[in-house]
Amino acid sequence: MSQLPTLIADLALILICAGIMTLLFKKLKQPLVLGYVVAGFLASPHMPYTPSVMDTANIKIWADIGVIFLLFALGLEFSFKKIVKVGGSAIIAACTIIFCMILVGIGVGMGFGWHRMDCLFLGGMIAMSSTTIIYKAFDDLGLRKKQFTGLVLSILILEDILAIVLMVMLSTMAVSHNFEGTEMLESIGKLLFFLILWFVVGIYLIPEFLKRCRKLMGEETLLIVSLALCFGMVVMAAHTGFSAAFGAFIMGSILAETIEAESIDRLVKPVKDLFGAIFFVSVGMMVNPAMIVEYAIPIIVITIAVILGQATFGTFGVVLSGKPLKTAMQCGFSLTQIGEFAFIIASLGVSLHVTSEFLYPIVVAVSVITTFLTPYMIRLAEPASTFVDAHLPASWRKMLLRYSNGSQTAMNHENLWKKLLLAMVRITVVYSIVSISIIALSFRFVVPFFRENLPPLWASLLGAAFIILFISPFLRAIMVKKNHSVEFMTLWHDSRANRAPLVSTIVIRIMIAALFVIFVISGLFKASIGLVIGAAVLVVLLMVWSRRLKKQSILIERRFFQNLRSREVRAEYLGEKKPEYAGRLLSHDLHLADLEIPGESSWAGKTLMELNLGKRYGVHVASILRGKRRINIPGGVERLFPLDKIQVIGTDEELNKFSEDMQNGAKIDWEVYEQSEMSLKQFIIDADSIFLHKTIRTSGIRDKYRCMIVGVERENGNLVAPDVNMPFEEGDVVWVVGEKEDVYQLINQKDEK
Repeated sequence: MSQLPTLIADLALILICAGIMTLLFKKLKQPLVLGYVVAGFLASPHMPYTPSVMDTANIKIWADIGVIFLLFALGLEFSFKKIVKVGGSAIIAACTIIFCMILVGIGVGMGFGWHRMDCLFLGGMIAMSSTTIIYKAFDDLGLRKKQFTGLVLSILILEDILAIVLMVMLSTMAVSHNFEGTEMLESIGKLLFFLILWFVVGIYLIPEFLKRCRKLMGEETLLIVSLALCFGMVVMAAHTGFSAAFGAFIMGSILAETIEAESIDRLVKPVKDLFGAIFFVSVGMMVNPAMIVEYAIPIIVITIAVILGQATFGTFGVVLSGKPLKTAMQCGFSLTQIGEFAFIIASLGVSLHVTSEFLYPIVVAVSVITTFLTPYMIRLAEPASTFVDAHLPASWRKMLLRYSNGSQTAMNHENLWKKLLLAMVRITVVYSIVSISIIALSFRFVVPFFRENLPPLWASLLGAAFIILFISPFLRAIMVKKNHSVEFMTLWHDSRANRAPLVSTIVIRIMIAALFVIFVISGLFKASIGLVIGAAVLVVLLMVWSRRLKKQSILIERRFFQNLRSREVRAEYLGEKKPEYAGRLLSHDLHLADLEIPGESSWAGKTLMELNLGKRYGVHVASILRGKRRINIPGGVERLFPLDKIQVIGTDEELNKFSEDMQNGAKIDWEVYEQSEMSLKQFIIDADSIFLHKTIRTSGIRDKYRCMIVGVERENGNLVAPDVNMPFEEGDVVWVVGEKEDVYQLINQKDEK
């Protein structure tokens, strides 16, 4: 009998336990995450009554892979554009909750006299609510369409990205053991640098790569390529000093902007579920019952801290963002649990060997308790808000109402200066990061190659030309972009006092571009500072005046934004998302409505000219969506077919009348059913028949009488297949099919001969 490898035996045990617990927790309508944790507890060496995993080291490696897949899948569901869309309320609330809960965790840890790293990691673990558990609770309670749930989900989106940032910061502090502000700022700066660089380069290159290879990619190929990109970014992140999970999340968020995002998510999901289950099982394996009993008091205290802290600071954060007290309490009470990220941060502390052994099982126990209490806390929010509102002093109630209304007004106000300066700063930062990366890579690889194969002077000249040529489109964008924008020109013509500050923004950006050129030249040549500055100024002026460079810069930016918007454009094309212009119609009391032509509609088969919808209803058909084909601004000759989706522009009254008539046109009376009944009849061609000696083509039986000849029976009794050029002969028996009324008219027609 062959010896079964330990890894396979352990995997079998893990999956058997996970499968049983999955069925049980599904039956109990509890989150599967908890089932996996319980399965891990049953398979762990700490449980003497069940079979145990023999080699926990191998399981730890599989669990690390599970974290990578979990973060990759989370990135696929995430989009950097979502941060822009969540709004100021979610940003203020999420930042408030995370900051305050980290302080609560540190305070609780210090109160028990734990080590400094234990306190920091505890703060990170209890700062993040569980996206999975909250989603499930909202579904189970039927609250997904409530107004406050949208804000909760927006807060969770921000918490996910801030959790990645927190993990990077904790990793940096754990490795360096340095808590100085300078070290933290360096870590945050490095994080932002690589985050922007990878995102910009990834969005520019990866969608283009997938687009060119689309014809070669089946499901299997797409899965392998996407996982290759994921693990490639994992390796790159590890080499630059970040965690593997961070790299997986970044690649997932880049692929989330591509057209293939849904397909990749669907293909990766089974793999993610498998390795994710192994990760959560490994979490349960680290739970020691003896340690839970020993640390029962800290578990109870931390559980209370999570529930009260999230409810209190969640409510405070949402109120601070300008929302009413009832909405704020509903949001705060929904966030009172910890989940996946608590486990991931805990495993990070264990892998870095900076946290104590007792912290992991404590956090797991707290997560289990708070998860079970989540539905009850969500239900408690409304009566609690009613109670607080009833006992709140009238002056406080008025103050909160005034603050809420004032915050909404302030948040909706836009300032031209603010908009212009933010755009300039964004452009300068992004293109500066790209330029710095090109310069660093060139000095690391390109310049040494030139110096090895060319004379020193020529190597320096060629190196300078190579670097400046590659960074020139980005430097030109820094200097020129937004100088002719609507905001810039409005401010310029609005007041003479604005012109000096506007000119200074141009001068500052030109100086930034010149500094890049000065750095490159001074790094390759030994020359006086005056000569270097003069050369830099000349190069910068050539960049500004170059029309070819202007075209190149525009093309680069256009491709980037096309790739960034490709998923939205596809959704608009297929009718899954309303076009961007639809929102602008609201200011003119017009709406864009999506309607479907019923399968039995009397409008089906008619052209837009025949229907004359504009004159009859005052509406305009902007687009017709037919399968995966979209017809924009259809002409009058375009026909409507059953199940066509049409996008119609009009006022509420016009659209209501239009929709009502379209639906009424789909109703068929009983008479229509009777008239549409088909019948088969025959008639004889006699000497007086008008069809004698005429061919089927010229007889008009099909065109005039709307009947079809299915056969002609000759004197010999044979039924001949109809030939359109065959003339009718006396004695022919003609078999015809048609609607009853039409066949009756044909057979009973009077001889006109």
